[in-house]
Parts: sequence; C-alpha cells; structure tokens
Amino acid sequence: MDESQLTGSGQLQISVISSVGQIPIEGATVSISYSADPDSTLEQLRTDNSGQTEFVSLPAPPVELSLEPETEIRPYSDYNILVSAPGYEPTLVSGSEIFSDSISLQPIRLNPLEISKVEEKFINIPDHTLWGNYPPKIPEAEVKPVTEGGEIVLNRVVIPEYIIVHDGVPTDRSAANYWVRYTDYIKNVVSSEIYSTWPESTLYANILAIMSFTLNRVYTEWYRNQGYDFTITSSTAYDQKWIYGRNIYQNISRLVDSVFANFVSRPGIQQPLFTSYCDGTRTTCSGLSQWGSKYLGDQGYSAISILRNYYGNDVFINTASTISGVPSSWPGYNLTIGSRGDKVRQLQQQLNRIGQNYPAIPRIVADGIYGPRTQAAVRTFQTVFNLPPTGITDFATWYAISRIYVAVSRIAEPGS
Repeated sequence: MDESQLTGSGQLQISVISSVGQIPIEGATVSISYSADPDSTLEQLRTDNSGQTEFVSLPAPPVELSLEPETEIRPYSDYNILVSAPGYEPTLVSGSEIFSDSISLQPIRLNPLEISKVEEKFINIPDHTLWGNYPPKIPEAEVKPVTEGGEIVLNRVVIPEYIIVHDGVPTDRSAANYWVRYTDYIKNVVSSEIYSTWPESTLYANILAIMSFTLNRVYTEWYRNQGYDFTITSSTAYDQKWIYGRNIYQNISRLVDSVFANFVSRPGIQQPLFTSYCDGTRTTCSGLSQWGSKYLGDQGYSAISILRNYYGNDVFINTASTISGVPSSWPGYNLTIGSRGDKVRQLQQQLNRIGQNYPAIPRIVADGIYGPRTQAAVRTFQTVFNLPPTGITDFATWYAISRIYVAVSRIAEPGS
C-alpha cells in the first residue's frame, strides 16, 4: 500500500504473556514495522509489569474506505510486530490490521526457551474476510434435527469454557486443533468477519449471530457426532473465519464481554439458531447480510431489528442457563461502593490472586465490604483488561475477573 494513502490513524496496544500460564512478561521488546517494509522500524516499545505496551498511533487509510464495499484501496493498513524477551523465543506477527479511528489489541504468547522447538515463532494474519477471497458458506438448516436415537448430549444451552477450533476444513487431518476460550474465540471471529468501524448496533447484531452460530455447533455437538474431535472449523465454507494469533478491536472486545451469554432464539425451539450470514455483495445467502446490516445500522436500526430483518420477526435474544468454567455465577446486580457479602469477598479473593501475576492491581483485604480500595483494584483490573474503567463490578467485569482468576490459577492452558 502506498504510504500516501495512509491519511488516517488508528491505535495499537500489544499485550505479551507466557504461553505457560497467564503470566505477563515485563520488559519485552516490541518492534513495529510496515508489513511491506519489515526492515524499517517505525516504533520500538517495552512492556510494563502487566505485559502491555503503551498505546501507539499508526498510519491507516481513511475510515471512509471501511464503510463501503468493493473499494479499490484496502481499508486497513497492516504491520509486522516482532516481540522478544529474555528466556523466551522471539515471535513475529505479520499482518496485524489497523483501521482508522479504531483501537487494536494485539495479543502475543511467548514460548519459554525450555519448551520451544523453533528459533522464532511466526504468525501470519491473512486478508480480512471482507477484503480477501474466501469460499462462501455451504448452506445448512438453521435448526438441526434431534432424534431420540441421536447422540446429542446437551439438554440445555451452555456457554463453554473452551472452543476447540480445527484450523482447516473438517477432513484435513493435518490441520491443527486449538483450544480457545469462548469469549476470545468470538472476539477473534468478529474481528475477522466485519469491520470495527461499523455502527455499534451492527456490531452487536453480528456478534449475536456469530455467538448463536457457535453455540448451535456446541449444543448439537455437530462435529463430534460425525466422529471428529473438535467443536468448529476455521473454514468459511463450513463455519466462520477464525485466525490464529490475530489482533482484535477494543470496541468489539467490550461488546462481546457485555453480551457473551446471549444468543438468537425462536419461540418453542431450545437450540440456538444456526444463524448463517454472508457479506451480501460478493456472496448472498438466506441469512444476515454483513454489508446490509451495516446500512441498517446507519439508518438507526437496533440490533434486534437488524436480526429480525434477516431471520424473521419472531426471533429474540435469549440467555444461556449455564456458564462453564467460572467459580460462581453473577450475583444479578452490580457490585459497587457499599456492597457487602460473600460475593464481594469472593471478588476480593480473586482480585488478590490475579494481583500475584499482575502487580499493578493493588492488594485488598477480603472483608466482604466494597470500599474505595476494592473499587480501585477493580478499576485497575478493568484498565489492564480493556474494560471501561468504572470501578463498578458489572456483568462483564464479574465474568472477566472469573476468567482471568481461573487462568492464573492453572499451571498451563489446554492446547498451548
């Protein structure tokens, strides 16, 4: 891309943790360059004690290019990110995508040298699905038949702790399987499938469609019932695009955290709808049009109105009955200054354990009283993990704390 076309700018933050456990790596060196000119360093940064760099502004094409389909100029710029730290193998990410007026978050997992088998780990992020050429989705029924003689084992909708992603078509036995936390999987797919610059109601509608699509695969055990050992694939012909190691966007991340237990339902049908979608310009389908949903968002349509436009007026937003892999369920109301009880005590205990890995989070007395120090610890947690820094423990913050607590309490992540 010609640098003269980069008249806008977007922000980027890199987070670096060890692949063994949820351990942030302080003092890692991060070098950023254009993907097309990898030998010319634009920025060199260091990570803090939370494993994060400062936010840096990088050139990007004007935002208007991401608001219309079939433009001649790619609507994002892409960068190489080289990360190194003592005791870890270097990792190079090529193709991290930056949109104007968006905040990009690039996660990096470094392998300790004692377990590393390569001199340098290389991650390539291919073209975004709205820009590159990917196979269209093979049509499927939105509700899968369930017979008494079938092998469906779930009798309720459960938000899984992990999604096992097969990085290829189902029959490709050489493709790797990756264990990915559910919310991380959804954020990755949304960032791969639509542009972060679109209206919030459009983002919300697409997030709900992507989550419902995923939960239909989980609920019906679609691939396991065919003899496979994974939940879903990364192929757009069979499922939706997931890209190993790609960057995500802060606004998408925050929306997913706030609604991750939701999915699309139809009255009288227990399973989440298999909410097919397509870009709506190069390919069409009987489900949601991604570009069409963008235009509806421009016109002020709400998320549910956008979904009903494509899936029918009887669809509604449902909530899963069970969330896997968390120590305790959401209390049902926000915890804030003056809150008391066992839920507050549990929150304080979890924050203290997380603080062992993330020392920026101040230690607090686990007394069951939500005072100024607890508020400050919550606010710091929210800042580190890219949630709105309100100091209030809302639904998104409660489950984010639970997920990180579980992660830091384990020796290593599955499939890492």
